[in-house]
Amino acid sequence: MTANLLADLPDASAGEVFTELLHRPGIRIERIVSQGQVTPEDEPMVQDWDEWVLLVEGAAGLRVEGSAEVELRPGDHLLIEKGRKHWVTWTAKDRPTVWLAVHLD
Repeated sequence: MTANLLADLPDASAGEVFTELLHRPGIRIERIVSQGQVTPEDEPMVQDWDEWVLLVEGAAGLRVEGSAEVELRPGDHLLIEKGRKHWVTWTAKDRPTVWLAVHLD
């Protein structure tokens, strides 16, 4: 069965929407739809697994502990290593920002 990552995007204006696309031992893939969300400075995200993220649509800012903020546009991707604090510093407010996140155990 085929599916389209950009089809039927949920309304994320009230909060990010996480949709699990695949889950197998050692790997989980999800679509994240954001619209105006940010990570509070005093509540960084920290995960017990590596996460590779690809910005598919929209725009966002991301800061990883020990690095400067980067602006992400469609096609940009990066690896966030296990245990690294990171913050989404901004996401587009006027349109959905779509991420593909691959979680690696």
